[in-house]
Amino acid sequence: MPLIDMPMEKLKAYQGRNPKPADFDAFWDAGLAEMRDIDPQIELKPSDFQTPFAKCFDMYFTGMGGARVHAQLLQPKNSTQPHPAILMFHGYSGDAGDWSEKLGYVAMGYTVAALDCRGQGGKSEDVGGVSGNTLQGHIIRGLDDSPEKLLFRQIFLDTAQLAKIVMEMPDVDETRVGATGGSQGGGLTLACAALEPRIKLAASVFPFLCDYRRTWEMDLAKDAYAELQKYFRTFDPHHEREDEIFTKLGYIDVQYLAARIKAEVLMSVGLMDTICPPSTQFAAYNKITSKKSLTIYHDYTHEKLPGISDIILQFFLAGI
Repeated sequence: MPLIDMPMEKLKAYQGRNPKPADFDAFWDAGLAEMRDIDPQIELKPSDFQTPFAKCFDMYFTGMGGARVHAQLLQPKNSTQPHPAILMFHGYSGDAGDWSEKLGYVAMGYTVAALDCRGQGGKSEDVGGVSGNTLQGHIIRGLDDSPEKLLFRQIFLDTAQLAKIVMEMPDVDETRVGATGGSQGGGLTLACAALEPRIKLAASVFPFLCDYRRTWEMDLAKDAYAELQKYFRTFDPHHEREDEIFTKLGYIDVQYLAARIKAEVLMSVGLMDTICPPSTQFAAYNKITSKKSLTIYHDYTHEKLPGISDIILQFFLAGI
């Protein structure tokens, strides 16, 4: 098999290249405290999409910075006791997806909540409010402001707030909540499990938002990471601020949140992935200290992985 990254023995030991800010943990503790002080002002609007066995709602809540954040909420009808729930996170620039994609879980008695990331393809509000560059992309949004203004800080905290809201629903068993997603959704799954330690199971598929400097050094700052190259070309063409920039990106580097995870983690990686290079994903996986397992697709890139939906379903059925 041709290699686009490290051999497997090096991947299993790799610990990442991106700098970690010295106050990383304090930064996220402060963010969580700020999030918990928000009155979410939850609003449920019946969706136009309904089925005989599922109640479907457009759910809105107030998130960081006062943004009204949207999620699809699907609940099983006639549930007589607290039941498990699944949180779903979508890929970069996308949205929560079709309602019908979630019905299998609802039919088995799960509540499902699927987030629309603010400022992307869905209904969530992006309130902006940063100084400096907003030229392109969400990774670099707020990079010329304080770290608290980084857009992915707000999105990561949106995932934790969604988890808290779902766990407090009277018909949900807060001890039986899982999270899943692919690419950006895979990164957000890990971030959510890190910031909400009550998450029991996390199924992450080729997670994005890990080890930015490694992607840069592999000359793969293109496609999903193209905004990194655009930022340097436009705002730091001589790379005089390179260490400063990557250190600030370290605040929103999922690999450094991974050590907080208490959930059991199932992660999937394609070894031919040039969108989210395998080493960047292993940088996060190798820092997870909770129970974990890895599903490897040797000949696959950043694409639909055969059988992965079934594997994830069985993972959740067995654990929650």
